[in-house]
Amino acid sequence: MRKSTIILALVLLLGVTGIWLNTKTASLERETSAKVRIAKEAPLVNYQAPAFELKSIDGTQTFRVGGERERPVLINFWASWCGPCKLEAPDLVKIYAKYQNELDMYAVNVTSTDSKKDAQAFVDEYGLINPILMDLDGSVFAAYNGMAFPTNLLIDKSGTIRRLYIGLRPASQIEADIQELLDEK
Repeated sequence: MRKSTIILALVLLLGVTGIWLNTKTASLERETSAKVRIAKEAPLVNYQAPAFELKSIDGTQTFRVGGERERPVLINFWASWCGPCKLEAPDLVKIYAKYQNELDMYAVNVTSTDSKKDAQAFVDEYGLINPILMDLDGSVFAAYNGMAFPTNLLIDKSGTIRRLYIGLRPASQIEADIQELLDEK
């Protein structure tokens, strides 16, 4: 009888330990899953843009995004092999030429999916005149949860994302959104 009591106590102890460990693991999985969902949902319109700092294509200048700034900024994530990026490039050149005194525009080449040589050839072919930034390891595109090219974001002076465009959009729509933002002064 004493032997069966000891065995029963051990079985109960192992059972309680198993339940405790399973509960703790499930709780940790829920926390981790919640953190991943939050990270995958951001950035969103009307939320702060993730901060970043990237060098220009020639490596001579550093550009920053995040928090308050003097002017709104349009960020264009692109790759040289992207057909829609080629289609929108002439329109972005015109938009930048028109608004360059009121709006910053950064063309961010996601170089982890491209090459510096091909990016430079693209810049030369389409006559891009705005700052060209190099996301060499793709970390900035990842921070913005980039999933397609082109991806464009219009960010106001407070650092808040006001518009998010995934894929090709008519230049008239982007320009109307820029004008609306500038008119808010």
